[in-house]
Amino acid sequence: MQWLVDARLVHKIYRSTAPGLPVAAYDDLSAFKIYMVDVGLLRRLAQLAPTAFGEGNRLFTEFKGALTENFVLQALITQFEVVPRYWSQNNPPYEVDFLIQRENDIFPVEVKSQANTASKSLKKFKELFQDRVKLRVRFSLDNLKLDDDMLNIPLFMAGQADRLMGLALGQRRAEEGGHGCGGGAGWHE
Repeated sequence: MQWLVDARLVHKIYRSTAPGLPVAAYDDLSAFKIYMVDVGLLRRLAQLAPTAFGEGNRLFTEFKGALTENFVLQALITQFEVVPRYWSQNNPPYEVDFLIQRENDIFPVEVKSQANTASKSLKKFKELFQDRVKLRVRFSLDNLKLDDDMLNIPLFMAGQADRLMGLALGQRRAEEGGHGCGGGAGWHE
């Protein structure tokens, strides 16, 4: 396994026990997920035809979002200095797909490949770590939208996550300071 990581063929994403800084200090080294460095390689290993990405929701239903998660991770790794982690708890079971360390903040991230964008795990994460969560991020098929502390980023804009998160944080700060337009103006249709 380590050879694949060292050869930069896969990313090893550790489970984080808490959203603290630096995020690496909270790594559970016994729990990790493996992702391909490129979603195209994953497609090839899964023996999917090159046209498979054009199949839309049928493809994502069959693979339960594995390709989508890999796609988003591929975009996140290029934008942030610290490799993302993931968070989970067992009883009851909740899992946040990624934790991103951006400057001195930790952001929980959920990836949704289907029309249902309910994020029970993001909600639970906010309940548990309310004082540490400035913004929750969801990647989905929905449009770009900032709704309170939930930023929805369309999957096709995953490569702009850092910039969009910065804009959303600025908007939230302005609203909290009484200078905002209210309701996330400019973020939805």
